[in-house]
Amino acid sequence: MVGTMALLPPFIRASPMPPYVTGGLPADDEVLLDAPDDRLGPALVAAGQGAYGRAAELLAATREDAAWELRDRYVRRLAAFARSRHEWYDVWRAEAPYDPDQLLLGAQLAVDRAWGSPARAELLREVNPLITGAARGEDRDPVPWRLALDHARGSQAGPTYFGELWEAALRRAPLHYGCHVAALRYLATSWRGSHRECFDFADRAAQDAPAGSLVQALPARATLACLTDGGATVVSRERLDAAADRAIDLSAMFAAADPWPAEIRNKLVYVLVRLGRWTDALEQLRMIGPCATSFPWSRESEDPLGRFLEVREEVRRHALIHPRSEHGGRVRPGGH
Repeated sequence: MVGTMALLPPFIRASPMPPYVTGGLPADDEVLLDAPDDRLGPALVAAGQGAYGRAAELLAATREDAAWELRDRYVRRLAAFARSRHEWYDVWRAEAPYDPDQLLLGAQLAVDRAWGSPARAELLREVNPLITGAARGEDRDPVPWRLALDHARGSQAGPTYFGELWEAALRRAPLHYGCHVAALRYLATSWRGSHRECFDFADRAAQDAPAGSLVQALPARATLACLTDGGATVVSRERLDAAADRAIDLSAMFAAADPWPAEIRNKLVYVLVRLGRWTDALEQLRMIGPCATSFPWSRESEDPLGRFLEVREEVRRHALIHPRSEHGGRVRPGGH
């Protein structure tokens, strides 16, 4: 029998599974982790070849257009690349030491390097002048102030200093999502995991933001912290579901398979799974398409793509077996 099977012609293939079996999701081998968009991709390719010009043009365009959310994301991605392939950045710094885009990238890179060190607090104190230099390079830019808020959390700065930084960030961009996330994380650390206060902060920010603002996803970010840090018994299920619903409404405003909202949608799937809302999670996975992101799946595995695919399969099975919304179901204490 084995010999017969081996002789079958190569053009005989298993038929693709129909949508009612796959859940309308792309195949596993089509899913990419942290795929760059059409603007970031060429900059990363050029950097890999040792050239910084495309990265410089990309960041300059975000500054000129005041596209601060894009600028924040691109800076973080370029800094992550520079941690392992830094030659192109070293040339940029040497040739353009006062370039505001280079200064911002250098400050992000320094914070990232310090963050992973056992001597983080001490190293972060040395980074402070770099953040100040980046802030002076472009006064309108809120991204250095997001870095300053991250720095305040890592260096255990007091609430008065944090408040000054937060006010400075809001003056520049009152709806900047990155600054709001940095503030939420600082408050969570400062309040030693007081999830109710963090949730209040996130809710107030979302209520004050327009419907299409990324800040609408902030309560879902607070929900993720609640569900993973033991706060689910402190915040009511009604508030957790409302936060997820708010993020679902935001997700619906973006096209499916778009890399831009992928980070928010991946976090939302994580939240929906922890809430037991399988059908809603499946719909978000359809919106994600092939755009998996490292966070939050790296929380649970050194192979975030593999973990994403495992959770995706679990969601597909649950949602197809129970094809209804599980809104208001039980919050599971841990794991998937």
